[in-house]
Amino acid sequence: MGKNVIYIIQIIFGIILAVLILLQSKGTGLGSTFGGEMGFYRTKRGFEKLLFYTTIVIAAFFLISAFVGLLL
Repeated sequence: MGKNVIYIIQIIFGIILAVLILLQSKGTGLGSTFGGEMGFYRTKRGFEKLLFYTTIVIAAFFLISAFVGLLL
């Protein structure tokens, strides 16, 4: 029963991680995705920064659940 729960958690984290990665546009930033023009180099702000940090946290949780799944 414990392994089934870990597998379900891994699937959920994997789907969330894939969605978060797909929401991030490569090199263009979230502002220019919706029509705004920005310079070549800029920093992440607002929702884009939150999305970036959320992706890192979900990736860490996914890796932890994978290691726990290996140990069980």
